[in-house]
Amino acid sequence: MGAWAIAVHGGAGVDPNLPKERQEEAKRLLTRCLGIGISALRSNLPAIDVVELVVRELETDPLFNSGRGSALTEKGTVEMEASIMDGPKRRCGAVSGLTTVKNPVSLARLVMEKSPHSYLAFSGAEEFAKKQGVEMVDNEYFITEDNVGMLKLAKEANSILFDYRIPAVGTCGAGAAMDSPLQMNGLPISVYAPETVGCVVVDKQGRCAAATSTGGLMNKMSGRIGDSPLIGSGTYASELCGVSCTGEGEAIIRSTLAREVSAVMEYKGLNLHEAVDYVIKNRLDEGKAGLIAVSKDGEVACGFNTTGMFRGCATEDGFMEVGVW
Repeated sequence: MGAWAIAVHGGAGVDPNLPKERQEEAKRLLTRCLGIGISALRSNLPAIDVVELVVRELETDPLFNSGRGSALTEKGTVEMEASIMDGPKRRCGAVSGLTTVKNPVSLARLVMEKSPHSYLAFSGAEEFAKKQGVEMVDNEYFITEDNVGMLKLAKEANSILFDYRIPAVGTCGAGAAMDSPLQMNGLPISVYAPETVGCVVVDKQGRCAAATSTGGLMNKMSGRIGDSPLIGSGTYASELCGVSCTGEGEAIIRSTLAREVSAVMEYKGLNLHEAVDYVIKNRLDEGKAGLIAVSKDGEVACGFNTTGMFRGCATEDGFMEVGVW
């Protein structure tokens, strides 16, 4: 019997001027989700059950960019995506383009367990959801007043708006970004602060699992797919570790970032902390991102090259930490 460990994230790329009350609100949510995961692990739930349970909680709360509270497309609708992976046999499931599924991470698990496929998207994923009897809601359920306002700002700036939680006036929000735009795939974007959610767990049996869920980018093109549902990019779990990523999706995709952590552990013989540090420093292709990871030995690690990352972690020996910067 080994030792369990858990980590959660609520996105990398936090604005330095993020209001204190927003920081504290995020910390409270992450602490609550850690508590849910810790209780489940103490009850000997398998790692795959725990990551689903925690991400469902994050999807249900509108604070972060997943499930209820997801970023809006250029059409003002929500298109969500998620993935989940079970390390021992490297089973995985992923979904994209969801518009009425209340908890995308649970549908991703059903794809893994109840279909012959690993990835379903758009109308096919929605039809599969209906057949499986998962909870469905109107698209309006996911749309918040804050996000409607931020979509308006993004359209006025004619830009993908990453930092959709922060007002543009008096902060380094959309208006400031237009003066000195960042780029994604060579095209200008505004201030970068996506808030994808994820969870990684290793249970007492040394089984690792990972899950990631997001609404994507504010004002994104309809049909855009990011890193979160891509196995090996935004999510990966093996017999060695479990990893969930967040940040600039295109950079994470190019780097197959989550798989790289497992790969350098396997091929370079690095431990978890060394592997996370190596990947963040050497595999991000000038992108901005972060990740959380656990190993089969009960280790937990977080790494990012952004100004901050909403994150929390805990281990069986009593260590617990929740942070932003």
